[in-house]
Amino acid sequence: MLSERSVKRGGIVGALVVSNLLGGVAVASGIAVGGLLLERFGGTSLAGLGQAASVLGAAVAAVPLAGVAARHGRRRSLALGYAIAVLGGALIVGAAVVAQLVVLLAGLALFGVGQAVNLQSRYAAADGAAPGVRARAMSIVIWATTIGSVAGPNLSEVADRFGRWLGLPGLTGPYVLSVVSFALAGVVVAVFLRPGARSSAPVTNQADTGQAVGAVAALRWAAADPAARFAVVLVAVAHAMMVMVMVMTPLHMQHHGMSLQLVGVVISVHVLGMYALSPVFGWLTDRLGAVRMACAGMLMLATAVALGFVAASAAEGSALTALALTVLGLGWSASVISASALLTGTAADHVRVPLQGATDAGMNYAGAAAAALAGPILAAGGFHAVNVAAAVILVPAVAAATAAVRRGRVAGGSPVDQPQGTTASS
Repeated sequence: MLSERSVKRGGIVGALVVSNLLGGVAVASGIAVGGLLLERFGGTSLAGLGQAASVLGAAVAAVPLAGVAARHGRRRSLALGYAIAVLGGALIVGAAVVAQLVVLLAGLALFGVGQAVNLQSRYAAADGAAPGVRARAMSIVIWATTIGSVAGPNLSEVADRFGRWLGLPGLTGPYVLSVVSFALAGVVVAVFLRPGARSSAPVTNQADTGQAVGAVAALRWAAADPAARFAVVLVAVAHAMMVMVMVMTPLHMQHHGMSLQLVGVVISVHVLGMYALSPVFGWLTDRLGAVRMACAGMLMLATAVALGFVAASAAEGSALTALALTVLGLGWSASVISASALLTGTAADHVRVPLQGATDAGMNYAGAAAAALAGPILAAGGFHAVNVAAAVILVPAVAAATAAVRRGRVAGGSPVDQPQGTTASS
């Protein structure tokens, strides 16, 4: 028979899977039409600001949400984040009704908080889990995003028709769907992520001062711990590489005469690569060790940009481009899951949650910076230059991995040598 602890853990992970699925539907539904809606009110030149505003909103929210989790528990933090995203979706709809561009951008920034909540829910799944199953718990929650990412855009047309039936402007219906989905996700978290389990209980500082550790102090702690430093750097690097190449691939393909339908297929297989195999990477992380799997993820990322560089020169490069984007998604998934597991297992209790929030903030800031730089790089040197730049971004992660492995070997307890999720702390 299953133990009471196992039943509780299953209920916690199940609630997080459902909330992340609903949150994924909400985010993807909005992203599908966000640029089009912004273009309608601000022109083509401002169409890209919608995604930038959402990414920055997620980055800014990551640290405060982690602070709420540290003081009051995961349940309150996640529910609060979903409530802010609901407000953002409502502001977007209202801004479209009154044709206010500034309000629309503000709504998109608040809407982006939903993405921050979806990211932090993976850490909630790992809290209280046994070391040998932490990565799998996180990967299952991440996997739920696959369903949301596929379902959200496919519901956009139906949602748009429903919005028009309500008398709302075109393209706002998907945000009505997002509001409902975020609200349901918040209800699931509030009702089923019960207090008492470690995943929803406050995480407080056990240091002598009794004071909560902030994001800056947590990053300072990580800077002195090679394994934690590697995890923080890899999450940011993997996301920056993925964003830089992914956002420029449709432009590269269009510039070479490939159809919009083919572009859609390539992006779809990329998204599947990011999420569909996450449970496999979680299992491998628990079996082989977080650092080993993180190094494998970096190898996949390097292979992806090498394939992308070759595809840029190929006479018929659509198949090679699709392969490169698929491997890029797989590398992102393996890197983020293994680095998140390494961070959870390595960080001391009093810095764990603030450090997770700071890591997710850095992840989103890095992605925003990569997206901003990708366009000028493509214009200056083509898709070759984009992949070379992505390869350069990987260098800090390689250096951090080398330091973590070297330090672990000197100490005689490298995380490389400790599968089943038992990482060493310096």
